[in-house]
Amino acid sequence: MDVYQITLAGLIVAAFELMGIAAAVHAVMQARTSQGAVAWAVGLVSFPFLALPLYLIFGRSKFQGYVKARRSGNLEIHRLVDDLEEDALREGLISDRPHPEHEVLESLALMRFTLQNRAELLVDGTATFEAIFNAIDDAEDYILVQFFIVRDDDLGRELKSRLMAKAAAGVRVFFLYDEIGSHRLPNAYINELHGAGVDIRSFHTTRGRLNRFQLNFRNHRKIVIVDGRVAFVGGLNVGDEYLGRSPKFGPWRDTHLKLTGPSVQAVQLAFLEDWYWATGELPKLDWSLTAAEGGDQKVLVLPSGPADLLETCGMFFVHAINSARHRLWIASPYFVPDSHVICALQLAAMRGVDVRIVLPQKPDHLLVYLSSFSFLEEAEQAGVEIYRYQPGFMHNKVLLVDDDLAAVGTANLDNRSFRLNFEITIVVDDRRFAGQVEAMLTRDLAQCKPADADELKRRPFWFRLAVRLARLMAPIQ
Repeated sequence: MDVYQITLAGLIVAAFELMGIAAAVHAVMQARTSQGAVAWAVGLVSFPFLALPLYLIFGRSKFQGYVKARRSGNLEIHRLVDDLEEDALREGLISDRPHPEHEVLESLALMRFTLQNRAELLVDGTATFEAIFNAIDDAEDYILVQFFIVRDDDLGRELKSRLMAKAAAGVRVFFLYDEIGSHRLPNAYINELHGAGVDIRSFHTTRGRLNRFQLNFRNHRKIVIVDGRVAFVGGLNVGDEYLGRSPKFGPWRDTHLKLTGPSVQAVQLAFLEDWYWATGELPKLDWSLTAAEGGDQKVLVLPSGPADLLETCGMFFVHAINSARHRLWIASPYFVPDSHVICALQLAAMRGVDVRIVLPQKPDHLLVYLSSFSFLEEAEQAGVEIYRYQPGFMHNKVLLVDDDLAAVGTANLDNRSFRLNFEITIVVDDRRFAGQVEAMLTRDLAQCKPADADELKRRPFWFRLAVRLARLMAPIQ
C-alpha cells in the first residue's frame, strides 16, 4: 500500500471510530435501560464497523416522526376527541369522573371507559373471519382494515375479493398494512386492490429523511371497522395458518373481539392516527355515538406504541398484575418479560394470587421461544405457574384479572410489545364477560402441560447456551 492508501484507510478507521464514539454517547443518553446503554457503548467504541449499522436499526428507543405528524393534524383530531367526549357525556356513554377502580388505566389510554358496549368473544379463525366478512358484506359507507400480516393465499384473496366488491358498490375502503410484517405480499395483490378503488397503503415505518433505518418498529395492530358501528380487534392476521391450514403449526388457537357501542369510535380514533401518519390524510368518518343494543359493558380502548410519552403497554401489564387480588391468568405466544414485569408476577404469586401463564408448545419465532426458557426458574421459585399449550400453535393475547376484568388485544408479554410495536388492547370491566374468558381459558388449560425449571436443565448444553444467548437479545426481540 502506498502512502495515499494508508492515509485513506486511516481516515476511514478514524471516521468510524469517531462516529462510534458519538453513537455511544447517544446510546448512553437515550437507551431504555442501563444494561442496554452499556452494551451499545462498549460495542460502538470497540467494533464500530459492525455495531454502527446495528445501532441505526435497533438502537432507537422512540418512533421518530409519529408524534410530530399527529400534532400537525392535531387541530382536527383534537376537535374530534373533544366533540366525542362532549357527546358521550351528554348521552351518558361515559362517566363524568374517572373510573374509581381503574383511573390509572384511563390515564394510560388518555380516554375513559365507555358505557353501554357489547363485547363478543370470537374464538379462533373460522368464527373471527366469518364475523368480519359478514360485517364487510353489510357495509354501506366505509370499511377500515388494518393488519400486521396480510398474505396472498386463500384467506387473503377472499378478503381482497370482498373488499373489491364493496368498493365497486361505492363503499369507501381504507386498507393499512405493515410493510415489514407483510413483506411477502406481492405488488400484484396491492395493485389489484388499488385498481378496484381500494385506498391501500403501507404503514410506512421508514417515512422521512431521518427514518430510513427505522426498521425495528412494527405496527402490530389488527383492526376492522365497518361504518363506525362495529369493530374487530384481536390476535388474528390474514393468512391461511390463522385458520389452522398450516401443516407446520396445525390447529391455530387465537382470540378476537367484536365490539359494538361507543367503544367503536375509540378504536376508530386509533386507526385514524395511524392512517394520518401513513398518508397525511384524515378521511371523513362517522363519529356519531350509539349505545349497543342490549349492551351494558364498560370498555376501555388502550392503544400503545413507541411514540407514546410513557411505556404504555408495559405499564398496563404491570398495573394489571399489581391489581390482581386472587387470580391472574395470561395467555401469550411470547414470554420475554422485562425485570419490572417478572418482579410483578413474582410478587403477585407470593401474595397468594393464582398466577397462570399459558404459552405455546410449538415455536414460531426461535429466539423468543428460547428466551422463554430462561424465565422458568424465576417464575417457579415464586409460585408462578407456566403451562404449554399442546395442540397446534397458541397465539392468544388474553388477560384475566380476578372475576371482573379481562383484556383481549394484539400485545404480547414481551419487550417488542412493551416498547417497539404499535399495539391495541381492549379492556372489558364486566363480570359476565370475564366469566366467558375464564371458561375459554379453562378449556385451553385442559389442553396444556405444566412447564418447570427442570425442563431446561434436562436439555443438552448447546440448548441451554442458546437460551442464555437468546435472553441477551431480548431487548430487540
